[in-house]
Amino acid sequence: MTHNRPKPDDRSDNVEKLQEMIHNTIENMEEAEESMATASPEQREQIAEKNERRRESIEAMREEIKDEYRHQNKME
Repeated sequence: MTHNRPKPDDRSDNVEKLQEMIHNTIENMEEAEESMATASPEQREQIAEKNERRRESIEAMREEIKDEYRHQNKME
């Protein structure tokens, strides 16, 4: 029987990944805003709600980036 060992916690590229996720989320928000021009009132409301959730996600990702910087600086 083989024992699977967990991989060590490699956080070295977390900040880069988070920054890419933020960038992609902002692009999605911008595309959604553009689509509102041709959307029905119901669709516009749904887009606005989704973009609000995206803003909250971006804020959470930015906080996680700060945590990662603190973790990296503590390790040095």
